[in-house]
Amino acid sequence: MRRSLVALALCLALGPVPGAAEAIGDAERGATLFARQCSACHQIGPEAQNRVGPRLTGIFGRQAGSLADFNYSKSIVRMGADGLVWTLETLDAYIANPKALVSGTRMNYRGMAEATDRADLMAYLRAYSDRPQDIPESEPTARKTDPALSPEILAIQGDPAYGEYLASECQTCHQADGSDQGIPSITGWPAEDFVVAMHAYKQKLRPHPVMQMMAGRLNDEEIAALAAYFATLQ
Repeated sequence: MRRSLVALALCLALGPVPGAAEAIGDAERGATLFARQCSACHQIGPEAQNRVGPRLTGIFGRQAGSLADFNYSKSIVRMGADGLVWTLETLDAYIANPKALVSGTRMNYRGMAEATDRADLMAYLRAYSDRPQDIPESEPTARKTDPALSPEILAIQGDPAYGEYLASECQTCHQADGSDQGIPSITGWPAEDFVVAMHAYKQKLRPHPVMQMMAGRLNDEEIAALAAYFATLQ
């Protein structure tokens, strides 16, 4: 008993243990959110199995699309090959808006809008990671969500003709006829989806280095123009 009291006093004197996980949310509330919004498609825990979606045990630190026994969409596999790893930052963005991070994902979920809800859910998921004491690796305030776009950016009406002029560089890789030959099609994308995706690259939430470079060279009006042009293509 005396040893326990001495150890407790020493811990209080020294403060938090270096490297210990910071609180990111209410895991108990996150379990409720998981049961309500995620459990129809996903399982988590030692006995978890793949269902409509992959099992989420050990999700933190896992490369996207990397479970050998689950049939992922091409989009998730491609993003994993590009370097997408499920971290506090990227998982937060995906839960907020799956299609903002991974276009073409089969995850039929509109997203969890409230940052507090996402934090609680990730606190619950963290309990089933391989090394929960190492997460988060940075201050919670350093986390990004899906691209922070003002209503003004989303309201920009792009000029399709200007977008066509700008599109020649895009179409050296993306096929204008909409065919998918190892590079995803962007023909016929809804304009808002295009804008959100490009800003996700610009803010380095999406990992592809070439697309990050390309998006970084475009201003808001140019992104809107490209979105308007590709939305008109059949």
